[in-house]
Amino acid sequence: MPVPPSALADAYTRLTEVFPGLAITQPATDAQLPRHGGWVTAAALAEGGTDLDTFLAWDDAQVQRDYGQSARTDVVASFGLHRYAWPVCLLITVPWFLLRRVPRFPVTHVSYDRTVPDLPIGALAARPATFACLPGDPAAGLPGARVVPDEEALRAEVRTAIAEHLEPVLTGFGPRMRRRGRALWGMATDEVVESLWYVAHLLGDGEQDRARHELELLLPGATKPYVGSAAFRELTGPNGESLPTRDRASCCMFYTLRPADTCATCPRTCDADRVTRLLAAAS
Repeated sequence: MPVPPSALADAYTRLTEVFPGLAITQPATDAQLPRHGGWVTAAALAEGGTDLDTFLAWDDAQVQRDYGQSARTDVVASFGLHRYAWPVCLLITVPWFLLRRVPRFPVTHVSYDRTVPDLPIGALAARPATFACLPGDPAAGLPGARVVPDEEALRAEVRTAIAEHLEPVLTGFGPRMRRRGRALWGMATDEVVESLWYVAHLLGDGEQDRARHELELLLPGATKPYVGSAAFRELTGPNGESLPTRDRASCCMFYTLRPADTCATCPRTCDADRVTRLLAAAS
């Protein structure tokens, strides 16, 4: 039986309250996923055909518009995957983080539109196939619920749900990115960690620290197909400040456009530069 929207609605409402650049809807069971206008289904991206060409044309145009130059084909594809995977991971990790419910979204159950005015991240239409929850959850009796015994089992559900959705998408993007296997899953690992870590900061009230702890338990290392651990660590500022950072498992390739402008968690950014950037951001 279909999962009722109420099982996940509170989590998605809270997400869009603090992060209004992303819109999430749950289409009715008898409604088709949107495919018109700027919408593209995850299944179409996974096929790696003309729909993926159209999707990546947006990234190519954005690079030329914002940076006045063309990017390599593999760089454009890397940008495109990041812009899809970052928000789609939130479909799974935010209900887990806020409600202790883990939905499953096969690629046939998600559609994405990043061309909506006033939505910088875009819009997701997603219909869960099932969801996992803990014993005692009031949602355990809802259609589509699967009760798992404990928190570690629920974390395993998160890892499985994300891999189930992303694996075919990575297969579609991989040849365009000139990456395979470990390199692709390194990028996927970063999207899981950095998307939730960012949103948790917006939630306030120490939620970013809680997210860091939860992500370290979710990805302790040796959890294939993911690469490495959540990889958080602490740096120390000039006055003894504690500055949290992490080491990305992959590179987004932005350095190919702006070699001097890398992100604070980039493998190419040394600790001294990280400290400077983190202090600037904090101020």
